[in-house]
Amino acid sequence: MQATTSATPAPPAADTSGATAATALTAAALLAACGGASPGAGPAASPGASVLGTVVRADAISDAEAARFLAQAAMASERQQIAAVQQLGYAGWLDAQFALPPSGTRWDWLVAKGYNASTNKNSEAGFDAAAWRKLITAPDTLRQRVTLALSEIIVVAIDGLVGLGWRAFSAAAWLDLLEAHAFGNYRALLGAVSTSVAMGQFLTFRGNSKANPATGSHPDENYARELMQLFTIGLVQLNGDGTPKLAAGTPVATYGPDDVSGLARIFTGWDVDLTGTSTATPDFIRRPMRQYPARHETGPSSFLGHTVPSGLSGADALQAALDIIYAHPNVAPFISRQLIQRLVTSNPSPAYVARVAAVFNDDGQHVRGNLRAVLKAVLLDPEARAGVSAATTGEGKLREPMLRFTGWARAAKASSATDSWAIGNTSNPATRLGQSPLRSPSVFNFFRPGYVPPNSGIAAAGLVAPEFQIANESSVIGYLNFMQRVVAVGVADVLPDYSAWLPLADNATALLAELNTVLAAGQIGGATQSLMLGALNAMPSGSDARRLNRVRVALLLVLAAPEFLVLK
Repeated sequence: MQATTSATPAPPAADTSGATAATALTAAALLAACGGASPGAGPAASPGASVLGTVVRADAISDAEAARFLAQAAMASERQQIAAVQQLGYAGWLDAQFALPPSGTRWDWLVAKGYNASTNKNSEAGFDAAAWRKLITAPDTLRQRVTLALSEIIVVAIDGLVGLGWRAFSAAAWLDLLEAHAFGNYRALLGAVSTSVAMGQFLTFRGNSKANPATGSHPDENYARELMQLFTIGLVQLNGDGTPKLAAGTPVATYGPDDVSGLARIFTGWDVDLTGTSTATPDFIRRPMRQYPARHETGPSSFLGHTVPSGLSGADALQAALDIIYAHPNVAPFISRQLIQRLVTSNPSPAYVARVAAVFNDDGQHVRGNLRAVLKAVLLDPEARAGVSAATTGEGKLREPMLRFTGWARAAKASSATDSWAIGNTSNPATRLGQSPLRSPSVFNFFRPGYVPPNSGIAAAGLVAPEFQIANESSVIGYLNFMQRVVAVGVADVLPDYSAWLPLADNATALLAELNTVLAAGQIGGATQSLMLGALNAMPSGSDARRLNRVRVALLLVLAAPEFLVLK
Protein backbone atom coordinates (compact mmCIF):
# COMPACT_ATOMS: atom_id res chain seq x y z
CA MET A 1 0.00 0.00 0.00
CA GLN A 2 1.30 3.46 -0.84
CA ALA A 3 0.20 6.92 0.13
CA THR A 4 0.41 9.95 -2.09
CA THR A 5 1.87 13.16 -0.75
CA SER A 6 0.92 16.74 -1.45
CA ALA A 7 1.57 20.22 -0.08
CA THR A 8 4.82 19.16 1.54
CA PRO A 9 5.96 21.72 4.12
CA ALA A 10 8.57 23.74 2.23
CA PRO A 11 11.27 26.06 3.57
CA PRO A 12 12.49 29.16 1.73
CA ALA A 13 14.01 28.53 -1.69
CA ALA A 14 17.59 28.84 -0.45
CA ASP A 15 17.05 26.03 2.07
CA THR A 16 17.45 22.49 0.72
CA SER A 17 15.62 20.74 3.55
CA GLY A 18 12.36 20.57 1.56
CA ALA A 19 13.31 17.37 -0.21
CA THR A 20 14.24 15.74 3.07
CA ALA A 21 10.92 16.87 4.53
CA ALA A 22 9.06 15.32 1.62
CA THR A 23 10.85 12.04 2.18
CA ALA A 24 10.02 12.07 5.88
CA LEU A 25 6.39 12.92 5.23
CA THR A 26 6.08 10.06 2.79
CA ALA A 27 7.59 7.81 5.43
CA ALA A 28 4.95 9.00 7.88
CA ALA A 29 2.18 8.11 5.47
CA LEU A 30 3.62 4.67 4.90
CA LEU A 31 4.10 4.16 8.63
CA ALA A 32 0.36 4.44 9.31
CA ALA A 33 -1.01 3.08 6.05
CA CYS A 34 1.07 -0.08 6.04
CA GLY A 35 1.42 -0.69 9.78
CA GLY A 36 5.17 -0.29 9.58
CA ALA A 37 5.80 -0.02 13.30
CA SER A 38 5.32 -2.24 16.29
CA PRO A 39 3.24 -0.83 19.12
CA GLY A 40 5.21 -0.36 22.29
CA ALA A 41 4.14 -0.49 25.88
CA GLY A 42 2.72 2.78 27.10
CA PRO A 43 3.68 4.43 30.37
CA ALA A 44 2.95 2.54 33.55
CA ALA A 45 1.13 4.31 36.34
CA SER A 46 3.52 6.36 38.36
CA PRO A 47 4.17 5.11 41.90
CA GLY A 48 2.38 8.09 43.41
CA ALA A 49 -0.82 7.70 41.39
CA SER A 50 -3.27 5.23 42.82
CA VAL A 51 -6.77 4.09 41.94
CA LEU A 52 -9.07 3.06 44.78
CA GLY A 53 -12.58 2.43 43.54
CA THR A 54 -13.30 5.65 41.68
CA VAL A 55 -11.15 7.85 43.92
CA VAL A 56 -7.90 9.00 42.31
CA ARG A 57 -5.22 10.87 44.24
CA ALA A 58 -4.22 14.25 42.87
CA ASP A 59 -0.53 13.77 43.67
CA ALA A 60 2.13 12.45 41.32
CA ILE A 61 0.10 12.43 38.13
CA SER A 62 2.70 12.25 35.37
CA ASP A 63 2.54 14.30 32.19
CA ALA A 64 1.66 11.18 30.19
CA GLU A 65 -1.07 10.14 32.63
CA ALA A 66 -2.61 13.61 32.54
CA ALA A 67 -2.45 13.64 28.74
CA ARG A 68 -4.11 10.23 28.55
CA PHE A 69 -6.91 11.42 30.84
CA LEU A 70 -7.42 14.48 28.65
CA ALA A 71 -7.52 12.32 25.52
CA GLN A 72 -10.57 10.68 27.08
CA ALA A 73 -12.18 13.68 28.78
CA ALA A 74 -11.37 16.64 26.53
CA MET A 75 -11.20 17.67 22.90
CA ALA A 76 -7.42 17.43 23.09
CA SER A 77 -4.46 17.32 25.40
CA GLU A 78 -2.84 20.71 25.85
CA ARG A 79 0.05 21.76 28.09
CA GLN A 80 -2.16 24.14 30.06
CA GLN A 81 -4.73 21.42 30.69
CA ILE A 82 -2.03 18.88 31.60
CA ALA A 83 -0.83 21.27 34.30
CA ALA A 84 -4.40 21.78 35.51
CA VAL A 85 -4.99 18.03 35.82
CA GLN A 86 -1.76 17.66 37.78
CA GLN A 87 -2.67 20.54 40.09
CA LEU A 88 -6.32 19.61 40.67
CA GLY A 89 -6.29 15.85 40.26
CA TYR A 90 -8.63 13.99 37.96
CA ALA A 91 -11.79 14.55 40.01
CA GLY A 92 -10.86 18.15 40.74
CA TRP A 93 -10.33 18.87 37.06
CA LEU A 94 -13.75 17.42 36.27
CA ASP A 95 -15.36 19.55 38.96
CA ALA A 96 -13.63 22.64 37.59
CA GLN A 97 -14.89 21.85 34.09
CA PHE A 98 -18.41 21.27 35.38
CA ALA A 99 -18.26 24.71 37.00
CA LEU A 100 -17.22 26.55 33.83
CA PRO A 101 -20.02 28.57 32.24
CA PRO A 102 -21.10 27.64 28.71
CA SER A 103 -18.93 29.32 26.11
CA GLY A 104 -21.60 30.96 23.97
CA THR A 105 -23.87 29.28 21.43
CA ARG A 106 -23.36 28.32 17.82
CA TRP A 107 -26.72 29.96 17.05
CA ASP A 108 -25.62 33.34 18.39
CA TRP A 109 -22.37 33.16 16.41
CA LEU A 110 -24.31 32.49 13.21
CA VAL A 111 -26.53 35.50 13.90
CA ALA A 112 -23.56 37.71 14.72
CA LYS A 113 -21.96 36.75 11.42
CA GLY A 114 -25.13 37.57 9.47
CA TYR A 115 -26.02 34.05 8.41
CA ASN A 116 -29.66 34.73 9.30
CA ALA A 117 -30.00 36.82 6.15
CA SER A 118 -32.78 35.53 3.92
CA THR A 119 -30.27 34.61 1.21
CA ASN A 120 -29.02 31.81 3.44
CA LYS A 121 -32.40 30.19 4.09
CA ASN A 122 -31.78 27.31 1.70
CA SER A 123 -28.08 26.80 2.40
CA GLU A 124 -25.88 25.26 5.07
CA ALA A 125 -23.59 28.28 5.12
CA GLY A 126 -21.92 28.90 8.46
CA PHE A 127 -22.70 25.64 10.21
CA ASP A 128 -19.37 23.90 9.74
CA ALA A 129 -17.52 27.00 10.93
CA ALA A 130 -19.76 27.34 14.00
CA ALA A 131 -19.26 23.67 14.89
CA TRP A 132 -15.49 23.55 14.41
CA ARG A 133 -14.97 26.88 16.18
CA LYS A 134 -16.36 25.53 19.44
CA LEU A 135 -14.64 22.16 19.20
CA ILE A 136 -11.27 23.86 18.74
CA THR A 137 -11.46 26.91 20.99
CA ALA A 138 -14.11 26.57 23.72
CA PRO A 139 -12.53 26.53 27.20
CA ASP A 140 -15.21 24.14 28.48
CA THR A 141 -13.44 21.30 26.71
CA LEU A 142 -15.17 18.54 28.69
CA ARG A 143 -18.59 19.95 27.77
CA GLN A 144 -17.58 19.98 24.10
CA ARG A 145 -16.34 16.39 24.26
CA VAL A 146 -19.57 15.20 25.89
CA THR A 147 -21.66 17.17 23.40
CA LEU A 148 -19.82 15.45 20.56
CA ALA A 149 -20.35 12.06 22.22
CA LEU A 150 -24.08 12.70 22.68
CA SER A 151 -24.35 13.78 19.04
CA GLU A 152 -23.14 10.30 18.10
CA ILE A 153 -25.64 8.54 20.37
CA ILE A 154 -28.74 10.68 19.76
CA VAL A 155 -28.12 11.43 16.11
CA VAL A 156 -29.32 14.26 13.92
CA ALA A 157 -27.53 14.94 10.62
CA ILE A 158 -27.65 18.26 8.82
CA ASP A 159 -28.29 16.67 5.43
CA GLY A 160 -31.54 15.19 6.77
CA LEU A 161 -32.94 18.51 7.98
CA VAL A 162 -35.37 19.08 5.14
CA GLY A 163 -38.66 20.83 4.58
CA LEU A 164 -38.19 24.04 6.55
CA GLY A 165 -35.01 25.65 5.27
CA TRP A 166 -32.45 27.17 7.66
CA ARG A 167 -30.47 23.92 7.92
CA ALA A 168 -27.43 25.64 9.42
CA PHE A 169 -29.58 27.05 12.21
CA SER A 170 -31.38 23.73 12.78
CA ALA A 171 -28.05 21.95 13.14
CA ALA A 172 -26.62 24.68 15.36
CA ALA A 173 -29.73 24.61 17.56
CA TRP A 174 -29.38 20.83 17.86
CA LEU A 175 -25.78 20.98 19.05
CA ASP A 176 -26.66 23.84 21.40
CA LEU A 177 -29.46 21.68 22.84
CA LEU A 178 -27.13 18.75 23.45
CA GLU A 179 -24.55 21.04 25.00
CA ALA A 180 -27.14 22.62 27.30
CA HIS A 181 -28.00 19.15 28.66
CA ALA A 182 -24.50 17.62 28.56
CA PHE A 183 -24.06 17.94 32.34
CA GLY A 184 -27.75 17.65 33.19
CA ASN A 185 -30.20 14.77 33.51
CA TYR A 186 -30.72 12.22 30.78
CA ARG A 187 -34.49 12.24 31.25
CA ALA A 188 -34.57 16.00 30.75
CA LEU A 189 -32.45 15.56 27.64
CA LEU A 190 -34.95 13.06 26.24
CA GLY A 191 -37.75 15.55 26.81
CA ALA A 192 -35.90 18.32 24.98
CA VAL A 193 -34.94 15.99 22.14
CA SER A 194 -38.53 14.85 21.69
CA THR A 195 -39.79 18.39 21.03
CA SER A 196 -36.78 19.58 19.04
CA VAL A 197 -37.51 20.94 15.58
CA ALA A 198 -34.26 19.38 14.34
CA MET A 199 -35.25 15.92 15.57
CA GLY A 200 -38.79 16.42 14.30
CA GLN A 201 -37.36 17.08 10.85
CA PHE A 202 -34.70 14.40 10.89
CA LEU A 203 -36.88 11.54 12.08
CA THR A 204 -39.94 12.89 10.26
CA PHE A 205 -42.51 13.16 13.05
CA ARG A 206 -42.91 16.92 12.62
CA GLY A 207 -46.41 17.30 11.23
CA ASN A 208 -47.28 13.70 12.14
CA SER A 209 -51.07 13.16 12.34
CA LYS A 210 -53.24 10.57 14.01
CA ALA A 211 -54.52 7.63 12.01
CA ASN A 212 -57.21 8.28 9.45
CA PRO A 213 -59.44 5.21 8.89
CA ALA A 214 -60.97 6.78 5.81
CA THR A 215 -57.64 6.99 3.99
CA GLY A 216 -55.87 4.14 5.78
CA SER A 217 -53.05 6.41 6.94
CA HIS A 218 -51.09 5.68 10.11
CA PRO A 219 -48.76 7.80 12.25
CA ASP A 220 -45.15 8.00 11.14
CA GLU A 221 -43.14 5.48 13.20
CA ASN A 222 -39.57 6.72 12.60
CA TYR A 223 -38.99 8.51 15.87
CA ALA A 224 -40.87 5.98 17.99
CA ARG A 225 -38.63 3.21 16.66
CA GLU A 226 -35.30 5.02 16.98
CA LEU A 227 -36.16 6.51 20.38
CA MET A 228 -36.28 2.95 21.69
CA GLN A 229 -33.71 1.25 19.51
CA LEU A 230 -30.95 3.87 19.54
CA PHE A 231 -31.57 6.48 22.23
CA THR A 232 -32.77 4.51 25.26
CA ILE A 233 -33.17 0.72 25.46
CA GLY A 234 -31.76 -1.02 22.41
CA LEU A 235 -32.96 -4.14 20.64
CA VAL A 236 -32.39 -6.78 23.33
CA GLN A 237 -33.01 -6.92 27.04
CA LEU A 238 -29.87 -6.35 29.09
CA ASN A 239 -28.52 -7.36 32.44
CA GLY A 240 -27.22 -4.58 34.65
CA ASP A 241 -23.71 -5.08 33.25
CA GLY A 242 -24.80 -4.62 29.65
CA THR A 243 -24.70 -8.30 28.69
CA PRO A 244 -27.81 -9.62 26.92
CA LYS A 245 -30.49 -11.56 28.76
CA LEU A 246 -31.00 -14.98 27.22
CA ALA A 247 -33.94 -17.34 26.91
CA ALA A 248 -33.01 -20.81 25.71
CA GLY A 249 -29.68 -19.35 24.62
CA THR A 250 -31.27 -16.58 22.54
CA PRO A 251 -31.30 -12.85 23.36
CA VAL A 252 -34.71 -11.54 24.42
CA ALA A 253 -36.11 -8.68 22.33
CA THR A 254 -37.02 -5.46 24.10
CA TYR A 255 -39.93 -4.55 21.82
CA GLY A 256 -41.82 -5.56 18.71
CA PRO A 257 -43.80 -3.94 15.88
CA ASP A 258 -46.87 -3.41 18.06
CA ASP A 259 -44.80 -1.46 20.57
CA VAL A 260 -43.52 0.82 17.81
CA SER A 261 -47.03 1.40 16.49
CA GLY A 262 -48.36 2.09 19.97
CA LEU A 263 -45.61 4.56 20.80
CA ALA A 264 -45.93 6.32 17.44
CA ARG A 265 -49.42 7.47 18.48
CA ILE A 266 -47.75 9.67 21.11
CA PHE A 267 -45.77 11.55 18.48
CA THR A 268 -48.76 12.94 16.61
CA GLY A 269 -49.80 16.57 16.57
CA TRP A 270 -46.30 18.00 16.99
CA ASP A 271 -45.17 20.76 14.65
CA VAL A 272 -43.23 24.00 14.61
CA ASP A 273 -44.38 26.96 16.67
CA LEU A 274 -44.83 29.97 14.41
CA THR A 275 -46.59 32.12 17.00
CA GLY A 276 -45.65 35.74 16.30
CA THR A 277 -43.11 34.85 13.63
CA SER A 278 -42.77 33.08 10.29
CA THR A 279 -40.35 30.90 8.37
CA ALA A 280 -38.80 34.02 6.82
CA THR A 281 -36.33 34.09 9.72
CA PRO A 282 -34.83 31.11 11.55
CA ASP A 283 -36.16 32.11 14.97
CA PHE A 284 -38.88 29.45 15.04
CA ILE A 285 -36.24 26.71 14.67
CA ARG A 286 -34.95 27.44 18.16
CA ARG A 287 -38.34 27.01 19.81
CA PRO A 288 -39.61 23.62 20.98
CA MET A 289 -42.34 22.20 18.78
CA ARG A 290 -45.89 22.77 19.97
CA GLN A 291 -49.00 20.60 20.00
CA TYR A 292 -51.82 20.92 17.48
CA PRO A 293 -54.64 19.02 19.25
CA ALA A 294 -56.69 18.30 16.13
CA ARG A 295 -53.87 16.15 14.78
CA HIS A 296 -53.07 14.34 18.02
CA GLU A 297 -54.22 10.81 18.86
CA THR A 298 -56.17 11.10 22.10
CA GLY A 299 -56.95 7.41 22.50
CA PRO A 300 -54.87 5.04 24.66
CA SER A 301 -51.35 4.17 23.49
CA SER A 302 -49.86 0.84 24.60
CA PHE A 303 -46.19 -0.19 24.38
CA LEU A 304 -43.55 -1.96 26.49
CA GLY A 305 -46.29 -3.53 28.60
CA HIS A 306 -47.70 -0.16 29.68
CA THR A 307 -50.48 2.12 28.49
CA VAL A 308 -50.70 5.88 28.26
CA PRO A 309 -54.40 6.44 28.99
CA SER A 310 -56.82 8.20 26.69
CA GLY A 311 -57.85 11.79 27.14
CA LEU A 312 -54.43 13.25 27.94
CA SER A 313 -53.18 16.34 26.17
CA GLY A 314 -50.40 15.77 23.68
CA ALA A 315 -47.83 17.29 26.03
CA ASP A 316 -48.95 15.17 28.99
CA ALA A 317 -49.07 12.03 26.86
CA LEU A 318 -45.49 12.68 25.75
CA GLN A 319 -44.24 13.03 29.31
CA ALA A 320 -46.05 9.86 30.36
CA ALA A 321 -44.58 7.94 27.43
CA LEU A 322 -41.05 9.14 28.13
CA ASP A 323 -41.44 8.18 31.78
CA ILE A 324 -42.40 4.64 30.73
CA ILE A 325 -39.38 4.31 28.45
CA TYR A 326 -37.01 5.93 30.94
CA ALA A 327 -38.09 3.51 33.67
CA HIS A 328 -36.96 0.54 31.56
CA PRO A 329 -33.98 -1.24 33.18
CA ASN A 330 -32.08 -1.22 29.89
CA VAL A 331 -31.57 2.54 29.83
CA ALA A 332 -28.73 2.64 32.35
CA PRO A 333 -26.50 -0.11 30.89
CA PHE A 334 -27.36 0.76 27.28
CA ILE A 335 -26.40 4.44 27.55
CA SER A 336 -23.57 3.88 30.03
CA ARG A 337 -21.80 1.46 27.71
CA GLN A 338 -22.01 3.86 24.80
CA LEU A 339 -20.64 6.74 26.84
CA ILE A 340 -17.72 4.55 27.87
CA GLN A 341 -17.15 3.64 24.23
CA ARG A 342 -17.22 7.25 23.08
CA LEU A 343 -14.84 8.46 25.79
CA VAL A 344 -12.61 5.63 26.97
CA THR A 345 -12.61 2.19 25.35
CA SER A 346 -14.46 0.20 22.72
CA ASN A 347 -14.66 -2.95 24.83
CA PRO A 348 -15.43 -2.11 28.47
CA SER A 349 -15.71 -5.10 30.75
CA PRO A 350 -19.17 -6.01 32.03
CA ALA A 351 -17.99 -4.98 35.50
CA TYR A 352 -17.06 -1.50 34.21
CA VAL A 353 -20.48 -1.11 32.56
CA ALA A 354 -22.19 -2.32 35.72
CA ARG A 355 -20.37 0.22 37.91
CA VAL A 356 -21.29 3.12 35.62
CA ALA A 357 -24.87 1.87 35.18
CA ALA A 358 -25.26 1.71 38.96
CA VAL A 359 -24.35 5.41 39.16
CA PHE A 360 -26.75 6.15 36.31
CA ASN A 361 -29.52 4.51 38.34
CA ASP A 362 -28.55 6.27 41.58
CA ASP A 363 -25.99 9.07 41.85
CA GLY A 364 -25.82 8.62 45.61
CA GLN A 365 -28.58 11.17 46.16
CA HIS A 366 -31.35 8.95 44.75
CA VAL A 367 -31.26 10.78 41.40
CA ARG A 368 -31.38 8.73 38.21
CA GLY A 369 -29.68 9.87 35.03
CA ASN A 370 -27.40 12.53 36.56
CA LEU A 371 -24.91 12.90 33.72
CA ARG A 372 -22.30 14.67 35.87
CA ALA A 373 -22.17 11.67 38.16
CA VAL A 374 -22.21 9.27 35.22
CA LEU A 375 -19.33 11.08 33.51
CA LYS A 376 -17.29 10.97 36.71
CA ALA A 377 -17.98 7.26 36.99
CA VAL A 378 -16.89 6.72 33.38
CA LEU A 379 -13.68 8.74 33.59
CA LEU A 380 -12.55 7.86 37.13
CA ASP A 381 -13.27 4.15 36.95
CA PRO A 382 -10.29 1.85 37.67
CA GLU A 383 -10.43 0.56 34.09
CA ALA A 384 -10.18 4.10 32.73
CA ARG A 385 -7.37 5.21 35.04
CA ALA A 386 -5.30 2.01 35.37
CA GLY A 387 -1.83 2.03 33.83
CA VAL A 388 -1.63 1.19 30.15
CA SER A 389 -0.58 -2.33 29.26
CA ALA A 390 -0.01 -3.31 25.65
CA ALA A 391 -0.71 -6.92 26.59
CA THR A 392 -4.28 -6.22 27.68
CA THR A 393 -6.63 -7.65 25.06
CA GLY A 394 -9.27 -5.25 23.86
CA GLU A 395 -7.92 -2.17 25.58
CA GLY A 396 -8.45 1.26 24.09
CA LYS A 397 -10.14 2.60 20.97
CA LEU A 398 -9.36 3.96 17.54
CA ARG A 399 -9.41 7.75 17.66
CA GLU A 400 -12.14 9.26 15.55
CA PRO A 401 -10.79 11.44 12.71
CA MET A 402 -12.48 14.52 14.19
CA LEU A 403 -10.63 13.98 17.47
CA ARG A 404 -7.31 13.49 15.69
CA PHE A 405 -7.87 16.84 14.00
CA THR A 406 -8.89 18.71 17.15
CA GLY A 407 -5.96 17.06 18.94
CA TRP A 408 -3.62 18.79 16.49
CA ALA A 409 -5.58 22.05 16.41
CA ARG A 410 -5.75 22.59 20.16
CA ALA A 411 -2.20 21.43 20.89
CA ALA A 412 -0.93 23.71 18.09
CA LYS A 413 -3.05 26.64 19.33
CA ALA A 414 -4.75 26.96 15.95
CA SER A 415 -6.66 30.20 15.51
CA SER A 416 -8.71 32.07 12.93
CA ALA A 417 -7.64 35.70 12.67
CA THR A 418 -10.90 36.63 10.94
CA ASP A 419 -13.04 34.40 13.18
CA SER A 420 -14.41 32.75 10.05
CA TRP A 421 -13.13 29.22 10.82
CA ALA A 422 -13.43 28.19 7.18
CA ILE A 423 -12.51 24.53 7.72
CA GLY A 424 -15.65 23.42 5.94
CA ASN A 425 -17.18 19.99 5.58
CA THR A 426 -14.46 17.38 6.21
CA SER A 427 -16.58 14.34 5.32
CA ASN A 428 -14.82 13.29 2.13
CA PRO A 429 -12.74 10.21 3.05
CA ALA A 430 -10.48 10.49 0.00
CA THR A 431 -9.45 14.11 0.45
CA ARG A 432 -10.29 15.11 4.03
CA LEU A 433 -11.06 13.41 7.36
CA GLY A 434 -13.90 11.12 6.35
CA GLN A 435 -15.93 12.56 9.24
CA SER A 436 -17.37 15.98 10.10
CA PRO A 437 -19.59 17.30 12.91
CA LEU A 438 -23.28 16.39 12.46
CA ARG A 439 -22.70 14.85 9.04
CA SER A 440 -23.46 11.23 9.82
CA PRO A 441 -24.86 9.36 6.80
CA SER A 442 -27.83 8.11 8.84
CA VAL A 443 -29.41 7.97 12.29
CA PHE A 444 -27.07 5.04 12.97
CA ASN A 445 -24.14 7.44 13.35
CA PHE A 446 -20.85 7.23 11.47
CA PHE A 447 -20.34 3.81 13.06
CA ARG A 448 -22.35 1.41 15.19
CA PRO A 449 -21.35 0.62 18.79
CA GLY A 450 -21.30 -3.09 17.98
CA TYR A 451 -19.37 -2.92 14.70
CA VAL A 452 -16.89 -5.73 14.14
CA PRO A 453 -14.38 -5.45 11.27
CA PRO A 454 -14.93 -8.59 9.17
CA ASN A 455 -12.17 -11.19 8.79
CA SER A 456 -10.01 -9.43 11.37
CA GLY A 457 -8.12 -10.26 14.52
CA ILE A 458 -10.65 -8.09 16.31
CA ALA A 459 -13.43 -10.38 15.12
CA ALA A 460 -11.45 -13.48 16.04
CA ALA A 461 -10.99 -12.12 19.57
CA GLY A 462 -14.73 -11.51 19.96
CA LEU A 463 -14.26 -7.75 20.24
CA VAL A 464 -15.88 -4.71 18.66
CA ALA A 465 -14.22 -1.67 17.09
CA PRO A 466 -16.85 0.94 16.20
CA GLU A 467 -14.56 3.54 14.63
CA PHE A 468 -13.13 0.99 12.21
CA GLN A 469 -16.44 1.15 10.33
CA ILE A 470 -15.15 4.37 8.69
CA ALA A 471 -11.53 3.19 8.38
CA ASN A 472 -10.59 1.87 4.95
CA GLU A 473 -7.89 2.29 2.31
CA SER A 474 -9.38 5.54 1.06
CA SER A 475 -9.92 7.14 4.46
CA VAL A 476 -6.46 6.16 5.78
CA ILE A 477 -4.68 7.80 2.86
CA GLY A 478 -7.15 10.70 2.74
CA TYR A 479 -6.57 11.50 6.41
CA LEU A 480 -2.79 11.52 6.01
CA ASN A 481 -2.82 13.67 2.88
CA PHE A 482 -5.25 16.10 4.48
CA MET A 483 -3.26 16.37 7.70
CA GLN A 484 -0.04 16.81 5.74
CA ARG A 485 -1.48 19.94 4.18
CA VAL A 486 -3.06 21.10 7.44
CA VAL A 487 0.13 20.69 9.44
CA ALA A 488 2.06 22.59 6.77
CA VAL A 489 -0.20 25.52 5.99
CA GLY A 490 -3.35 25.23 8.11
CA VAL A 491 -6.87 25.24 6.67
CA ALA A 492 -8.00 28.47 4.99
CA ASP A 493 -7.53 31.12 7.67
CA VAL A 494 -7.16 28.55 10.49
CA LEU A 495 -3.45 28.62 11.22
CA PRO A 496 -1.30 26.88 13.85
CA ASP A 497 1.21 28.46 16.19
CA TYR A 498 4.29 26.25 16.55
CA SER A 499 6.37 28.76 18.47
CA ALA A 500 6.36 26.70 21.69
CA TRP A 501 7.97 23.77 19.88
CA LEU A 502 10.56 25.64 17.78
CA PRO A 503 13.14 25.84 20.61
CA LEU A 504 13.12 22.03 20.76
CA ALA A 505 13.43 21.46 17.03
CA ASP A 506 17.22 21.18 16.78
CA ASN A 507 17.06 18.30 19.27
CA ALA A 508 14.93 15.68 17.54
CA THR A 509 14.75 13.52 20.65
CA ALA A 510 13.43 16.38 22.80
CA LEU A 511 10.96 17.51 20.14
CA LEU A 512 9.58 14.03 19.61
CA ALA A 513 9.33 13.43 23.36
CA GLU A 514 7.21 16.55 23.79
CA LEU A 515 4.88 15.75 20.90
CA ASN A 516 4.62 12.14 22.04
CA THR A 517 3.51 13.34 25.47
CA VAL A 518 1.06 16.03 24.43
CA LEU A 519 -0.50 14.36 21.40
CA ALA A 520 -0.07 10.65 22.10
CA ALA A 521 -0.01 10.53 25.92
CA GLY A 522 3.48 9.03 25.81
CA GLN A 523 2.21 5.87 24.13
CA ILE A 524 4.48 5.87 21.07
CA GLY A 525 6.82 2.96 21.70
CA GLY A 526 10.54 2.59 21.17
CA ALA A 527 10.38 0.90 17.75
CA THR A 528 8.18 3.62 16.28
CA GLN A 529 10.26 6.37 17.88
CA SER A 530 13.41 4.94 16.32
CA LEU A 531 11.88 5.22 12.86
CA MET A 532 10.76 8.75 13.55
CA LEU A 533 14.10 9.85 14.95
CA GLY A 534 15.87 8.45 11.91
CA ALA A 535 13.74 10.63 9.66
CA LEU A 536 14.08 13.74 11.83
CA ASN A 537 17.81 13.42 12.36
CA ALA A 538 18.30 13.19 8.60
CA MET A 539 16.85 16.69 8.23
CA PRO A 540 18.99 19.84 8.35
CA SER A 541 18.68 22.04 11.44
CA GLY A 542 20.08 25.29 12.78
CA SER A 543 17.84 27.91 11.14
CA ASP A 544 14.32 29.06 11.87
CA ALA A 545 13.05 27.72 8.55
CA ARG A 546 14.65 24.35 9.17
CA ARG A 547 13.33 24.22 12.73
CA LEU A 548 9.81 24.93 11.50
CA ASN A 549 10.12 22.19 8.92
CA ARG A 550 11.31 19.75 11.59
CA VAL A 551 8.30 20.59 13.78
CA ARG A 552 5.93 20.04 10.87
CA VAL A 553 7.46 16.69 9.99
CA ALA A 554 7.55 15.54 13.62
CA LEU A 555 3.89 16.46 14.01
CA LEU A 556 2.82 14.48 10.97
CA LEU A 557 4.91 11.50 12.06
CA VAL A 558 3.13 11.50 15.42
CA LEU A 559 -0.31 12.01 13.86
CA ALA A 560 0.41 9.02 11.60
CA ALA A 561 1.77 6.73 14.32
CA PRO A 562 -0.29 3.62 15.15
CA GLU A 563 0.09 4.38 18.85
CA PHE A 564 -1.46 7.81 18.34
CA LEU A 565 -4.25 6.47 16.17
CA VAL A 566 -5.18 3.85 18.77
CA LEU A 567 -5.57 5.39 22.22
CA LYS A 568 -5.04 2.94 25.07
